[in-house]
Amino acid sequence: MTISSTTPHQLFIGGAWRDAEHGATFDVADPATGEVIAAVADASVADGAAALDAAVAAQAGWAATAPRARSVVLRDAFDLLMERREDFAALMTAEMGKPVAESRGEVTYGGEFLRWFSEEAARIGGHYGRNPEGTGRVIVTRVPVGPCLLITPWNFPLAMATRKLAPAIAAGCTSVIKPAELTPLTTLAFVDLLREVGLPDGVVNAIPTSDSRGVCEPVIADPRLRKLSFTGSTPVGRTLLAQAAQGVLRTSMELGGNAPFLVFEDADVEAAVEGAMLAKFRNVGQACTAANRFLVHEDVAEDFTARIVAKVEALHVGPGDREGTTIGPLVDTGAVERISALLDDAVAAGARVLTASELPQGLPEGGSYLAPAVVVDVPAEAAILREEIFGPVVTITTFADEDEALALANGTEYGLVSYAYTRDLARAQRLVERLETGMTGINLGVVSNAAAPFGGVKASGLGREGGSEGLEEYQSVKYALTPA
Repeated sequence: MTISSTTPHQLFIGGAWRDAEHGATFDVADPATGEVIAAVADASVADGAAALDAAVAAQAGWAATAPRARSVVLRDAFDLLMERREDFAALMTAEMGKPVAESRGEVTYGGEFLRWFSEEAARIGGHYGRNPEGTGRVIVTRVPVGPCLLITPWNFPLAMATRKLAPAIAAGCTSVIKPAELTPLTTLAFVDLLREVGLPDGVVNAIPTSDSRGVCEPVIADPRLRKLSFTGSTPVGRTLLAQAAQGVLRTSMELGGNAPFLVFEDADVEAAVEGAMLAKFRNVGQACTAANRFLVHEDVAEDFTARIVAKVEALHVGPGDREGTTIGPLVDTGAVERISALLDDAVAAGARVLTASELPQGLPEGGSYLAPAVVVDVPAEAAILREEIFGPVVTITTFADEDEALALANGTEYGLVSYAYTRDLARAQRLVERLETGMTGINLGVVSNAAAPFGGVKASGLGREGGSEGLEEYQSVKYALTPA
């Protein structure tokens, strides 16, 4: 797929598009074909420092901007994004590979963060009251935390940018955003959209780079930076938390997941299968919220498995821009090799693959395609049950009762999201309380919503994105005590 000649390829610093130091670039490839579609400016350490300089210089002025003015910028950005939804969808499909229909869905989802935080920006409050002793008045206010570094992943290049930038803008914070090397183009196009709607120079700065650690580490170490937000793997998150600790930075970490999907004996199996397809195959399974382990009561396991196999075998693998495609390519060939190795390991340990492994004829050479699979009889020690699959593979394990289901579901270091299907309302409430995850979908296969606090527990991270809580992540609380 080709991209528009007007799509930005440079760094965005201090309100201007510019080349990287020494003119360095890196290539961005279309995962459907493996062909290079763009050469993007490759930020250096000096470029990262310049971006932080610009954010620091703009911070005081942006913090002093009226909340309504910040609200209008975000609302205008939402309106313009909706006008250009087809352009953004095509761009995402070109650089990330997901089917165009899913890219359109991401534009809708990503846009909702702009709309939500445009409304929240005008409602930043505090409180006032007498202290318990009656000797004074307490005045509590919320203020911008200050310049932020935002590091986004490749799998949702628009939504992850809006989910971080929108609350930062609403709260009065300036930012340096570092998009993923694999999918920088959508984020750069969105930053240009913010420029078009009048966001002041320096409020948002963008530094794509092939050397994320080398460029970001000095920015994190700079005492002028006050917040770090990262979405990505748990190992990288742990490293960033250690770096952020030196400056005692505010941090938001949305890390890995190993989501359980529980189907109880009283579940509506047909509804559970529909939910499972959403929870597993959205974004070709390349989502931190993707269901990783399907835990099914032994009484309904045979029915559930047969239905899932039929649904999976009906999926169509192909380029994201091809009509009828429901499973696009994975982001690169490395992802194909990693997931194939997980499948081989599981089969060697005794697991059975119930679906066809052959890819359809006529796929472009050089694309990173993988046939979706359903796997059963997976040993508990298999890596595919312990690691985040991040691809179109369903693993099914059975359980006998609720306690066993919970033990299996919670038997992981991760705790981002869980899903459960049951008609028993009392059981549903117990599950919400006992599942060790930051989010739970009850009889639903999708939980994300701009008005809700997205985030996990345990090794899946800390902090929340979305909802009123998402705005608080970019604010510091201050109080003053005055005489009675």
